[in-house]
Amino acid sequence: MPYLFTSESVSEGHPDKVADQISDALIDQFLAFDPDSKVACETLVTTGQVILAGEVKSKAYLDVQKIARDVINRIGYTKGDYMFDGNSCGVLSAIHEQSPDINQGVERQEKQEQGAGDQGMMFGYATVETDNYMPLALDIAHALLIELAAIRREGTEIKYLRPDAKSQVTLEYDDNNQPQRIDAIVISTQHDDFDEDEAMLAKIREDIIGILIPRVKARYEKYAHFFNNEIKYHINPTGKFVIGGPHGDTGLTGRKIIVDTYGGKGAHGGGAFSGKDPSKVDRSAAYATRHIAKNLVAAGVCSEVLVQVSYAIGVAQPMGIYVNTYGTGKVGLHDGEIAQKVEQIFDMRPYAIETRFKLRNPIYSETAAYGHFGKPSQTVTKTFVSPEGREVKAEVELFTWEKLDYVDQVKQAFGL
Repeated sequence: MPYLFTSESVSEGHPDKVADQISDALIDQFLAFDPDSKVACETLVTTGQVILAGEVKSKAYLDVQKIARDVINRIGYTKGDYMFDGNSCGVLSAIHEQSPDINQGVERQEKQEQGAGDQGMMFGYATVETDNYMPLALDIAHALLIELAAIRREGTEIKYLRPDAKSQVTLEYDDNNQPQRIDAIVISTQHDDFDEDEAMLAKIREDIIGILIPRVKARYEKYAHFFNNEIKYHINPTGKFVIGGPHGDTGLTGRKIIVDTYGGKGAHGGGAFSGKDPSKVDRSAAYATRHIAKNLVAAGVCSEVLVQVSYAIGVAQPMGIYVNTYGTGKVGLHDGEIAQKVEQIFDMRPYAIETRFKLRNPIYSETAAYGHFGKPSQTVTKTFVSPEGREVKAEVELFTWEKLDYVDQVKQAFGL
């Protein structure tokens, strides 16, 4: 029987995402000047105020106020009318030194024996639904807001947009778990004040359907026919949305973990990513399991897969690896047998993960909005300046866990 499945996304101007981006900007700055930094940094944003808290062990000294302000201005909160802007908001830092009790469980004389920074379980997922092996509903939800932000920055076609926005996409699937159509799209976007509310709502609806949707449709050649006149649109369904961002709703690091991952597909271990250095397996092992899942699907082992890994704090070897192919396996093996082969192919010790994906580089700001997965790996040059004026230029590879660099090894192991 056909069924509906929904995923949501939020824009870079959503208050929780503002917090994530500040936390990850701090991570990048610490790693740029001291790659061995241990950081767990949380951010709270509200009307006119940013509060930073967390634990750090690092040789680097940062101007955390400037970092936070730069992020806020880059997002687009640059006007007093927003009741939150990068030039005038207060920034309070309550960052302190990392507990030595935690650190002793992580660091080892032999780096290969580095222990996990915490206990817990992490999940990775991949599917053939899209070219980037992401769930289609989430991929479209992200695309809607990426294009909306691009339109806002261009400032030519839609001039009244403000940074805060949310999207939601509902797909219909058939009995074979294949997407058949878009049932509904929800867009809520912050906007400048209008003289008349009814005219405002009509104008926003017209622009979203007439300008935004065609730009998103152009991204999906395979699914272009899904973008038809049968879609149910809910555009700013509550009406006026002038008050938004951190003034409209307090934002906290780590509150959008489903948006960050797979939009509710697969599973989630519960640990957030942003603000954590790669010794925290909440982040690094989630990246590693995504890499496993994507390479398994790309190699043809299955059409859809969920991979779980779990750890004990201070212990290098994972407690175990679990694989669920949802009955889509193509290699004549049970999921438990596939998991055994995965353990032989992929070294899941924390230090091996850090080195395999080059995670001690300043690569995290780009992950903090529109998802940590499904983006292409690319090499960029980034420049960082310390409070004393020291400049560091770093050539770094982004989204290394999205590479299909283990496909040949997987095929060989499974006889494909």
